[in-house]
Amino acid sequence: MSVFMRCFFSTVFSASVLLMTCAARAEDTRDLIAGREADATLLGRHWAISGDSAQSLEREGRMVSEWRERLKTRDFAAMTLEEQIDFVLLRNDVEVSAARLEDRKNDRQSLAAWLPQRETIDTLTDARVRGVAPDAEGAAKGLGGIPKRLTDLREKMEAAKKANAAAAKAPAENAATAAPTSDAPTAERVALPEPWQALAAARVVENQAEGLDAWRRNYTEFVPGFSWWVQQPCGAALTALKDYAKFLREEFAGVKGEDNDPLVGHPIGAEALARELRFEFIPYSAEELLGIADREFAWCEARMKEAARDMGLGEDWKAALEKVKAGHGAPGTQEAVVREEALEMIAWLKERDLVTIPPDCEEWWGTRMLEPREQRSLPFAAYGGHDVVIAYAAESMPQEDKEMAMRGNSRPFLHTVIPHELIPGHHLQAYMSARHRPWRGAFRTPFFVEGWALHWEMLLWDSGWHRTPEQRVGALFWRMHRCARIIVTLGFHLGKMKPEEMIAFLTDRVGHEKSGATGEVRRFISGSYPPLYQCAYMLGGLQLRALYAETVQAGKMTAKAFHDSILQMGAIPVELIRAQLLKLPLRLDQAGEWRFDTAR
Repeated sequence: MSVFMRCFFSTVFSASVLLMTCAARAEDTRDLIAGREADATLLGRHWAISGDSAQSLEREGRMVSEWRERLKTRDFAAMTLEEQIDFVLLRNDVEVSAARLEDRKNDRQSLAAWLPQRETIDTLTDARVRGVAPDAEGAAKGLGGIPKRLTDLREKMEAAKKANAAAAKAPAENAATAAPTSDAPTAERVALPEPWQALAAARVVENQAEGLDAWRRNYTEFVPGFSWWVQQPCGAALTALKDYAKFLREEFAGVKGEDNDPLVGHPIGAEALARELRFEFIPYSAEELLGIADREFAWCEARMKEAARDMGLGEDWKAALEKVKAGHGAPGTQEAVVREEALEMIAWLKERDLVTIPPDCEEWWGTRMLEPREQRSLPFAAYGGHDVVIAYAAESMPQEDKEMAMRGNSRPFLHTVIPHELIPGHHLQAYMSARHRPWRGAFRTPFFVEGWALHWEMLLWDSGWHRTPEQRVGALFWRMHRCARIIVTLGFHLGKMKPEEMIAFLTDRVGHEKSGATGEVRRFISGSYPPLYQCAYMLGGLQLRALYAETVQAGKMTAKAFHDSILQMGAIPVELIRAQLLKLPLRLDQAGEWRFDTAR
């Protein structure tokens, strides 16, 4: 073999080894992520019947500790930048899990006074998970005591509630000595739950009832003699659990499944907000974010006045908004209007070549009308994974609600909403996330998911997408709403705003219809969203806007290259997207450090 050939094969071999080494290292990081996700999924499935039992929480705590130790063995400095980003994400995920676990342990302890049956049922369902043969006679005795324990507790709670009401009615100077209206001794009264605690306890009771029923069904036809002991006491316990959950939900939370149900939520406080911001790589305090929101809101109001002048209404932007609300389609046409807006946006993007739109993504989406019950907490169009779900007046609605549903979903509003939800917004984003770096789906954050859509709202404003003053008013209404989401949700969690004040802000300052504002606040505080989710729209948009300025506006890349690149990085914190795009160094303990906000 010639010297040239030996050098050639040596070079090829060395390059192959290097490529295999890099591939193995990358695969190792991704394997860690896959392993972590698989562990969490398997543990969740293993303890599904048992819920947050003491035993399941203890085992989850050991799993978190094991992962902390496992991550300590990795050589962060030897990783590529992409591996480091994945590793920082994984490490953050483990720390988030540890914090959430402590929250759940605290919740378990704080609700214990209103859940006297919890340990009895946990013992049975935990044994079921571990495959322990059932002690039917022992189970029957334990279950047989549940109805009386719940009845006794319920009577004490009702007596305490009446006594409190009587004391509240007594003259202030005699309130301390007002006689209780119950025969129960004062010492036997129990602490009464706050509405949010009552709802949380009701959910636990309902989950335990499901777990207990699954426990019973697993043995009923397979273990001789089981039903003889268990059928009656278990059935009575299930009935008692159902009645007690209803009691908690209706009598102490006031929630009866009606339109006028009170809005119930739990403010988490400044310390917990600071922790959540750290987990989201946001290096600002809640108070600083309120200042940003106030500034952005003032910018929107100024633009609203300009649009009102263009409509011949002076600076009365609320009158302009009322006129825009009246620009809704006739009943039966809303789906067609949504499709027209979507197709117009797609054509506009293609003409300007701002982002790649894969043909399948452009073709595979649909629309669906939201039922009236769904519109109680979803009063506007949204993206549902394939469909744009559409809120609008329904035949069965009261006339006032019909009018508010139409006014809240007028065509000028949809001119902004549909691009946000479909293309270039969430539909395109979801399509790309599923096909590029899918392992990062475990670290999905609303600061990118919603921030991406808000970045486009801002860019479309700057690019002249809104041709008429009515369309500008529609866009500004939603932009003001994004600011308001920061103001009202942080205000709520800091204890500065009550739900009624949140609704008033959305109606008086933003211009929402009462039904829309109520539905928004109901969703904001229900606990179905993370506490910072509503802040993520505007703040994530400002992050991407700042990154756009650093790259596209600085002449470093085209708008299309920018958008295509970040869509392929996964829905991760924008600070880490910035690090990958600009090839910035990272540390193992990387936290939010990028002060992305710049005053207008």
